Amino acid sequence: MRGGTGMTRRARRLRLDTTDAERTLWQGLRYKQLGARFRRQYPIPPYVVDFACVEARLIVEADGSQHALPGADVARDRSLSEAGWRVLRFWDNDILQNRTGVLQMIAEALASPAPSKRMEPKAAPTPTLPRRRGRELSER
Repeated sequence: MRGGTGMTRRARRLRLDTTDAERTLWQGLRYKQLGARFRRQYPIPPYVVDFACVEARLIVEADGSQHALPGADVARDRSLSEAGWRVLRFWDNDILQNRTGVLQMIAEALASPAPSKRMEPKAAPTPTLPRRRGRELSER
């Protein structure tokens, strides 16, 4: 279970309490209408994201006024990005007024390759020791 029972309960509660923008967006994402399966209010500990396509490692967030503060989601987006997810954010009013354009942008993101989950090392790698042949190791 992703995040345990508390995280699952929170995700279920959020599914029942959706905004108009989330409902509008979900109507375009559900049933693989864009060619990929999306999940709604999907737990990715310690977060619950609005929509996630696991196969494409793509997250779609519908942002209302609670996200208007500068830098409000920077740490969250960085953490999800470091875990190999791509994050698309759309303002609620953009979703409600231009649903087709928003869905087109999501479809374009789905068409582009997902990033590799492999993380590049942050520190310089340790030097590789010379390899020994099997016979030299067995003689020890």
